[in-house]
Amino acid sequence: MLIIEPCAANEPGRPAGGRHSSYHRRGEGLIDNAAIMKAMQDDLSTSQRITAALIENIRGVVESCRATAVFVYADAMAGEELPLPPELREKIFYISRTQSEQQEQQERGTPFIRVPNVNMTRLGQVKMAVFLALAKGLVNRGDVIVCLTGMSASENLDTLIVTEVGRDTEFFSAVGSEGRLPEGVLPQVIERLIDIAAELGSEGREGKPVGATFVIGDADRVVSLSRQLVINPFKGYDEEERNVLDPSLEETVKELSTIDGAFIINGDGVMVTCGAYLKTSLQNEQEYSLPQGLGARHHAAAGITAVTDSIAITVSESTGTVTVFRNGHIVTAIDKPRYQRRREE
Repeated sequence: MLIIEPCAANEPGRPAGGRHSSYHRRGEGLIDNAAIMKAMQDDLSTSQRITAALIENIRGVVESCRATAVFVYADAMAGEELPLPPELREKIFYISRTQSEQQEQQERGTPFIRVPNVNMTRLGQVKMAVFLALAKGLVNRGDVIVCLTGMSASENLDTLIVTEVGRDTEFFSAVGSEGRLPEGVLPQVIERLIDIAAELGSEGREGKPVGATFVIGDADRVVSLSRQLVINPFKGYDEEERNVLDPSLEETVKELSTIDGAFIINGDGVMVTCGAYLKTSLQNEQEYSLPQGLGARHHAAAGITAVTDSIAITVSESTGTVTVFRNGHIVTAIDKPRYQRRREE
């Protein structure tokens, strides 16, 4: 990997050659800028060779692993269709975070999974796509999935990941015996709330980081195990006026996420309340152990899903990580990348 760092004129270690010097210092040695440019060109051709090698060998990987699906991050292909053998096309799912790519793939009749339009690591792309596919019933526990991904708009694929759904506890665990959502919870509701949570984690609110908790499903039971920290802002509104699937409510949800407490939401997307204190905690720390460093928000989310038939989504205020809980355990966690790129249209 080639790392090029800008070197300002007044930075320590800049050579006496001044602004127009063809060298700059890194560590104890001098690096020739011409050599850097040549290395960049070589690196580009290397990326193309990597993409070609992955495509050339994908059939063997799929057959050897007996994979049931191939996930391809379409944004990395810049609109180009992947040249796969005919026998693999029926297994392919294109992944994208942009609406334009979604429309293009739908016109082609290609199976498609939309992920949140926020910056994610390559591993985050895969984890989010497989989680949403599992929630929609497109894949099942035990399925082997081959994933090809890369950087958006790079026109190159540089990463191959093979995973068995439900086997890796860091990836997907405790989703349920069949890997399905709680009874009555619509996949599109989970997808919508994942979108909102990912945007909150990535962008915060008015430039400030925010944390949030969304509990979906088994709402009556969840409400009975909670108490209001503030007056319920949804009280008195008709159900169709407070459904999270309504795009016009996105800004309302994001604004209310700044209030302490959790959102409690029906499986069909109707928001019952927000600003709710969850009166549950993990009683059996050995059975429901969480990684060190997680705070009260995460323990409350784990606790409520341990005693109700619900799923919880949290946004960490400190890190922006989106974590999904089910049956008292972490299902998956998607970290915010350390660098930021602009959102795509």
